Amino acid sequence: MIIPRFRRRPDKLPVKSRSGRCLMKTRQVYSKEFKLEAVRLTRQPEATVSKTAEHLGIHKTTLRLWIRELLVDSDQAFPGNGRLKPDDEEIRKLRQQLKRVTEERDILKRATLFFALEGRGK
Repeated sequence: MIIPRFRRRPDKLPVKSRSGRCLMKTRQVYSKEFKLEAVRLTRQPEATVSKTAEHLGIHKTTLRLWIRELLVDSDQAFPGNGRLKPDDEEIRKLRQQLKRVTEERDILKRATLFFALEGRGK
């Protein structure tokens, strides 16, 4: 069985010290297509997660996480770097709106109290 390799790019380049040792590991960023193809390859006959991960140069735990994410949320799996799933984006917008409305309510409460106390003083 031949498993094709896919392009990937490092998110951060390793910083090397004077002795030549890496000070940090590189974090790989994989495209949605790469993840979907990797998961598809694990479903081939005679393919295992371990063998597929080893051939693709990724850790088997990473591949298992991708499989789980695809099973749990197949429509919205792998939205991309920095992007939220549509449901999560809607929740974020609703939280922002709630925060703004709560602040407006608090301002109106303070204004009501201010004018109520000012009216008593006269």
